Formats: sequence, C-alpha cells, structure tokens
Amino acid sequence: MSEPNYKDLEIVNNEYSDREYNIDVSVPEFNCVCPKTGLPDFANIIIQYVPDKYIVELKSLKLYMVKFRNVGIFHEHVTNRILDDIVKVASPRKIKIVGDFHPRGGVKTSVTAQWEK
Repeated sequence: MSEPNYKDLEIVNNEYSDREYNIDVSVPEFNCVCPKTGLPDFANIIIQYVPDKYIVELKSLKLYMVKFRNVGIFHEHVTNRILDDIVKVASPRKIKIVGDFHPRGGVKTSVTAQWEK
C-alpha cells in the first residue's frame, strides 16, 4: 500500500458556500506507527472545518486515513500533515485537527493544529 497523499482526497462542490457552517468528522480507529520503536499508535483524529467552495468526500477521507497504518510518523507530524493535505485540496475557510492519541508507555498525547484563511 502506498503512503497517504493529498491527491487521495477527493472533493465535491459545496452547494451552501454562501453560508458558514461546521463539518465535524471523527476517525476513532486511526493508527500509525511510532518511528522510534515500530510499535503501533492509536488515536481518535477529530477534524472540524468550515468549508468554502469544496467539502471533502468522506469515503476518500477514510481510504486516505487507512494509508497511515504502516507509516512511521510522530504524533505532531501526522496531525499537521492531515491538516496540510486537507487545506491543499479543499481550502476551507478554517480548520482544526485534533490528534487524540491513546496512552502508550505511560504517556498520552493530544495535538491540535489549526489554519484559517
């Protein structure tokens, strides 16, 4: 399986771009790999965004997220990478990504990344 890429994300036209509304998506079974130990990391990835002209098609988002399962990446990096990729394809008015990682080795991490036009 190839690594996730922003080109994996499909967009559709936002039929209500004349108004501001929120889209909240949760990916409670997200997983990737610790780049130092090779052990799996599990998280709930929360995506909150206000769309502009486009919205992210959810099936493509799901398939994009699954591609991280064998990627060795730090929590901070994966959270920011997801944000960058969604901004690149959908250019939302504003977006916030929270990577709420499960505890491992006595350490729990939560990373929040935000962007606004």
